Amino acid sequence: MQVTQQPTPPPGAYTPTDRTVPTRSAERASYDRESVHAILDEAYVCHLGFVRDGAPVVLPTLFARVGETLYVHGSTGSRPLRMTGETDPGLPVCLTVTHVDALILARSAFHHSINYRSVVVHGTAHQVTDPEEKRIALDALVDHVVPGRSADSRPANKKELAATAVIRLDLDEVSAKLRTGGVNDEPEDLALPHWAGVVPLRKGYDTPVGDPDLAPGTALPDYLGSH
Repeated sequence: MQVTQQPTPPPGAYTPTDRTVPTRSAERASYDRESVHAILDEAYVCHLGFVRDGAPVVLPTLFARVGETLYVHGSTGSRPLRMTGETDPGLPVCLTVTHVDALILARSAFHHSINYRSVVVHGTAHQVTDPEEKRIALDALVDHVVPGRSADSRPANKKELAATAVIRLDLDEVSAKLRTGGVNDEPEDLALPHWAGVVPLRKGYDTPVGDPDLAPGTALPDYLGSH
């Protein structure tokens, strides 16, 4: 890949490349490592894009971050997992996550928008074959959904491990993009009699509902009761 010369990134930032510099609203892009990690860590689901038989494929799936590596969960029979075998050179992929933080309702239809935080990761995915790395990855995938849950559940047995595959994607070619703030209406539209403003969105746990077959005396875990 030919890369256009970019300014030297600040400490703690990813290096911009031709694929990570937006062609629109480039001022919203961020390469700050901590910001990228925070956006990834808050998301439950990523979308994994790749090309199969000349056609684009995008799959929603669970993922987790361990340091500068993303682990993506899948079945051993899934398409991306079959294409990242141990002897293959890896699978070129694009992984994305997005949070919608608010709806922006403007006086004009054109200026309606959303406040969002997103991350795009380009790279080559490889299947995880080392047993210890796979164990770490699977624990991280469980804890990513609910922190502390991997220590409060039965680990996968041999049959389950054989049916589960994990692919690894290093965080190297990465960018975040964010939109914050309020309405950007045209000055001539400010007097129009249409409500305009920001509608914040929020995410969180609702009241947990226990399984009917819970063993007697099983209490709600602290990591759920505190939310």
